[in-house]
Amino acid sequence: MSGRSAQEDEEEKEGESGSVRLRQKEELSRRIKEQKVVVDELSNLKKNRKVYKQQPNSNIFFLVDRTETLSQCKNTLDELKKTHQEMENPEKTKIKK
Repeated sequence: MSGRSAQEDEEEKEGESGSVRLRQKEELSRRIKEQKVVVDELSNLKKNRKVYKQQPNSNIFFLVDRTETLSQCKNTLDELKKTHQEMENPEKTKIKK
Protein backbone atom coordinates (compact mmCIF):
# COMPACT_ATOMS: atom_id res chain seq x y z
CA MET A 1 0.00 0.00 0.00
CA SER A 2 1.51 3.30 -1.09
CA GLY A 3 -0.49 5.49 1.29
CA ARG A 4 -1.83 7.51 -1.61
CA SER A 5 -5.48 8.09 -2.25
CA ALA A 6 -7.25 7.08 -5.45
CA GLN A 7 -7.75 10.76 -6.21
CA GLU A 8 -4.00 11.44 -6.02
CA ASP A 9 -3.34 8.51 -8.35
CA GLU A 10 -5.96 9.80 -10.80
CA GLU A 11 -4.52 13.34 -10.71
CA GLU A 12 -1.05 11.96 -11.47
CA LYS A 13 -2.38 9.99 -14.45
CA GLU A 14 -4.15 13.10 -15.77
CA GLY A 15 -0.93 15.09 -15.41
CA GLU A 16 1.04 12.46 -17.32
CA SER A 17 -1.50 12.27 -20.13
CA GLY A 18 -1.54 16.08 -20.26
CA SER A 19 2.22 16.21 -20.70
CA VAL A 20 2.06 13.51 -23.39
CA ARG A 21 -0.64 15.51 -25.18
CA LEU A 22 1.48 18.65 -24.87
CA ARG A 23 4.50 16.88 -26.38
CA GLN A 24 2.33 15.59 -29.23
CA LYS A 25 1.03 19.11 -29.90
CA GLU A 26 4.56 20.52 -29.87
CA GLU A 27 5.75 17.82 -32.27
CA LEU A 28 2.78 18.47 -34.54
CA SER A 29 3.47 22.22 -34.49
CA ARG A 30 7.10 21.55 -35.38
CA ARG A 31 6.05 19.34 -38.31
CA ILE A 32 3.57 21.99 -39.52
CA LYS A 33 6.30 24.66 -39.51
CA GLU A 34 8.65 22.32 -41.33
CA GLN A 35 6.02 21.48 -43.95
CA LYS A 36 5.25 25.20 -44.48
CA VAL A 37 8.92 25.81 -45.25
CA VAL A 38 8.95 22.92 -47.75
CA VAL A 39 5.82 24.25 -49.49
CA ASP A 40 7.27 27.78 -49.63
CA GLU A 41 10.58 26.55 -51.01
CA LEU A 42 8.90 24.46 -53.69
CA SER A 43 6.53 27.29 -54.57
CA ASN A 44 9.39 29.74 -55.10
CA LEU A 45 11.50 27.49 -57.31
CA LYS A 46 11.96 28.46 -60.93
CA LYS A 47 10.08 26.23 -63.36
CA ASN A 48 13.22 24.69 -64.81
CA ARG A 49 14.73 23.65 -61.46
CA LYS A 50 15.04 19.97 -60.65
CA VAL A 51 13.64 18.53 -57.43
CA TYR A 52 14.93 15.38 -55.79
CA LYS A 53 13.26 13.37 -53.06
CA GLN A 54 15.14 11.25 -50.56
CA GLN A 55 13.98 7.68 -50.16
CA PRO A 56 12.99 6.74 -46.60
CA ASN A 57 15.79 5.21 -44.51
CA SER A 58 18.29 5.69 -47.31
CA ASN A 59 20.82 8.11 -48.75
CA ILE A 60 19.38 7.72 -52.24
CA PHE A 61 17.61 10.61 -53.97
CA PHE A 62 15.33 10.36 -57.00
CA LEU A 63 14.27 13.03 -59.44
CA VAL A 64 10.58 13.93 -58.96
CA ASP A 65 8.08 16.23 -60.64
CA ARG A 66 8.08 19.64 -58.93
CA THR A 67 4.35 20.33 -59.31
CA GLU A 68 3.37 16.85 -58.14
CA THR A 69 5.66 17.12 -55.13
CA LEU A 70 4.31 20.57 -54.30
CA SER A 71 0.76 19.19 -54.44
CA GLN A 72 1.68 16.29 -52.15
CA CYS A 73 3.35 18.64 -49.68
CA LYS A 74 0.31 20.93 -49.62
CA ASN A 75 -1.93 17.93 -48.94
CA THR A 76 0.36 16.82 -46.13
CA LEU A 77 0.28 20.33 -44.65
CA ASP A 78 -3.53 20.37 -44.82
CA GLU A 79 -3.70 17.01 -43.02
CA LEU A 80 -1.31 18.22 -40.32
CA LYS A 81 -3.34 21.39 -39.82
CA LYS A 82 -6.54 19.35 -39.60
CA THR A 83 -5.01 17.06 -36.98
CA HIS A 84 -3.75 20.08 -35.03
CA GLN A 85 -7.21 21.66 -35.15
CA GLU A 86 -8.77 18.44 -33.84
CA MET A 87 -6.29 18.41 -30.95
CA GLU A 88 -7.05 22.06 -30.15
CA ASN A 89 -10.84 21.67 -30.33
CA PRO A 90 -11.74 18.04 -29.57
CA GLU A 91 -15.31 18.85 -28.53
CA LYS A 92 -16.10 20.49 -31.90
CA THR A 93 -14.87 17.49 -33.88
CA LYS A 94 -16.95 15.09 -31.79
CA ILE A 95 -20.13 17.02 -32.62
CA LYS A 96 -19.45 16.84 -36.38
CA LYS A 97 -19.08 13.04 -36.35
